[in-house]
Amino acid sequence: MSSRDWSIQEIARIAGTTSRTLRHYDDIGLLPPSRIAQNGYRHYDEHALVRLQRILLLRELGLGLPQVADVLGPSTGSGTPGDGSGARSEASALETHLALLREEQTRLARQIASVESTIDALRGGEQLMAENMFDGFDHTQYRQEVEQRWGAKAYADSDSWWRGMTDAERSEWQRRVSDLSRDWIAAAESGGDPASAEAQDLARRHVEWLASVPGTPTGADVKGYVLGLGEMYVADPRFGANYATSSGGTQGAEFVRDALRVYAEANL
Repeated sequence: MSSRDWSIQEIARIAGTTSRTLRHYDDIGLLPPSRIAQNGYRHYDEHALVRLQRILLLRELGLGLPQVADVLGPSTGSGTPGDGSGARSEASALETHLALLREEQTRLARQIASVESTIDALRGGEQLMAENMFDGFDHTQYRQEVEQRWGAKAYADSDSWWRGMTDAERSEWQRRVSDLSRDWIAAAESGGDPASAEAQDLARRHVEWLASVPGTPTGADVKGYVLGLGEMYVADPRFGANYATSSGGTQGAEFVRDALRVYAEANL
C-alpha cells in the first residue's frame, strides 16, 4: 500500500461518518490514527481505511462496538513493507464481508421479485400462488449471522425448534412477538423512562421471550447476549423496524436498548 494518509475531516466526509465518531473509535482502541500531526489532527493511512471499512460493515450487520472489537482484534497501527501477509489477511476478511453482503443482496432481490409478482397478480385479477409469495422471507436468512455471533449449535437448536412447531404453535409465537413489539412501541412513544417499572416489565418479558428459544445463551453469557441484541436493534434497520415509532428513526429501538441495558445490569 502507498504511504498516503488522510485527515480526520477527510475520512469523516468520505466514509459518511463524523469526526466525533472517529475520535470515539480512537478512545476505545478500535481505530487509532496512523499519526497525529503537529497541529493535533489525527491522520489515517490506507491500512486504517481498510479497518474502518470493516468496522462499518460489521456495524451494518448489527454488531455492537465490543463485538466488533472481538472480531477485528487489536489494531496493529499502520502497515509496514514486507511479504504482504497483512494485506492478504485483510483481503481474506473482506471476502467474508462481501459474501454476507451478496447473500443479503440476493435475499432482497428475491423479496422484490416476490412482491412484484403479488402486485401483478392482484392488478391482473389472477390467482395468487402461495408458494411464490414468501420467497426471500425464510428465517434461515440469518443463519450466517447467528452462527458467527453465537455458534453453529445455537442456530441448529433454534432451527430445529422452529421447524418442529405446528402451524398453531408458530402462529401463537408470532402473536407473542407482535404483542411485545406493539407494547415496546407504545412505551417508547409515551416518552417514558427506560428505567421505569413499565419499561422494566417489558424488558423482563423480552428476556423471557428470548430464553424460550432453544440455542439462546444461558448462565454468564446471557447478559452480554441481551446487551448485544439491544445494540443490534439500533444499528441494524432490519431489526430496528420491529420497534419503529410514528416519528421514525431509531427512537423506538433506542428505548428498547436502554431498557434492556438497565434490566441486564440489575438482573443478569
